Amino acid sequence: MAKIGNIDLGEFPLLLAPMEDVSDPPFRILCKEQGADVVYTEFISSEGLIRDAAKSVMKLDIYEKERPVGIQIFGANLDSMLKTIEIVEASKPDFIDINYGCPVKKVVSKGAGAGILKDIPLMVKLTEAMVKHTNLPITVKTRLGWDYESIHIVEVAEQLQDVGAKAIAIHGRTRAQMYKGEADWQPIADVKNNPRMHIPVFGNGDVDSPEKAMLMRDKYGLDGAMIGRASIGNPWFFKEVKHFFKTGEYLPKASLTERVAMARRHLELAVAWKGERLGIVETRRHYTNYFKGIPNFKQHRLKLVTTDDLQDLYLAFDEILQKFS
Repeated sequence: MAKIGNIDLGEFPLLLAPMEDVSDPPFRILCKEQGADVVYTEFISSEGLIRDAAKSVMKLDIYEKERPVGIQIFGANLDSMLKTIEIVEASKPDFIDINYGCPVKKVVSKGAGAGILKDIPLMVKLTEAMVKHTNLPITVKTRLGWDYESIHIVEVAEQLQDVGAKAIAIHGRTRAQMYKGEADWQPIADVKNNPRMHIPVFGNGDVDSPEKAMLMRDKYGLDGAMIGRASIGNPWFFKEVKHFFKTGEYLPKASLTERVAMARRHLELAVAWKGERLGIVETRRHYTNYFKGIPNFKQHRLKLVTTDDLQDLYLAFDEILQKFS
């Protein structure tokens, strides 16, 4: 039974990974309804929050029905990170997650995200200070290391646990790999198999089929699977994994009617949350996957990702139903 502090997550929870411009409240709600056990916000800049940057502040929004939810923050400046905690606490998340894994250059160049993997003592010091500064559980998401020559994740995870981290999610790639090549789950299993580890160890990277989630559970012995790219435009993925665990069989793929209904609802939730313009633009990245595998769909996909008018989008959904049903 996995737990973050006092939060019971059940047996082998499925976690929706924090993804920039993807894991916003509308998408998190859909994933939650389809079986995600834990969801995380997009990662939020501590500097942006302190400056009251509108985009950062908006990411603090949480709906009651998506709990348990973690707000994920990143930064490398201790004072900024501690000030951020007070702002984040006001949103009443269930826990706060620190991002030590984002490989993007603009984050890394400031020593944040995966950049901190070059300075493990700072990583540990930041975590310890944040644990002491809040009553909320602090969790960590990180990578195996900066590059293959500097993988010390077993020791690093133990140190983070020792200063009070309540769970650790590990992406099975180094920063040098970015998102290329295959994720290596063995070092994550090594963390889990360390007899001194007692907090949950979640695996992340390449969980793109029910079989892989099962492998992560049964072969690698991890405490849960964090799912990222496989869920984009496919919130059903969580339900599919759970069905496979239970029955050993695949859940039938969502019908066209279900896909259209989900895409439409996603758009409605996004517009209600962000307003029409942003809601339309930020839902676009999901349409390719919502309608994946439909032959001769290019013209319709083009319409979905270029149309700026809400009513025209609803008409486009109706057209898809009429043409492909």
